[in-house]
Amino acid sequence: MIARLWHGNVPTGKADEYRAFLNQRAIPDYHYVAGNLGVKILEKQDGEVTHFILLTFWEDYEVIHSFAGKDISKAKYYPEDKDFLLEFEPTVEHYEVVGEAG
Repeated sequence: MIARLWHGNVPTGKADEYRAFLNQRAIPDYHYVAGNLGVKILEKQDGEVTHFILLTFWEDYEVIHSFAGKDISKAKYYPEDKDFLLEFEPTVEHYEVVGEAG
C-alpha cells in the first residue's frame, strides 16, 4: 500500500468552508477511483493559517499513475482551490506503508 500526502494552507477564516469543500468534493472523488483504499483529511490551525493534509491510500504505484498521470509527484488541484489556498504547492509525497495496527 502507498500513502500519498498533499499539503495545503488556507486563511483560518476560510478553514470551515474549505473543510466542507474537501469533504463534499474531494473525498467522494477519491472514493470512486479504482484502487483507492481510503482518504483522511488532517487539519491544524496555526494562527491566521490553517494547514490541511490530504492523506490518501492506494493499492500500488500503478493505481496512482492512473489517478495522477505520468508524474505522480505532481499535485492535482480543483478549480475551486484558487478561492481558498494561499499557495499551490507543486508536489506531493509518497510513502510505502510498512506497518499497521487496528
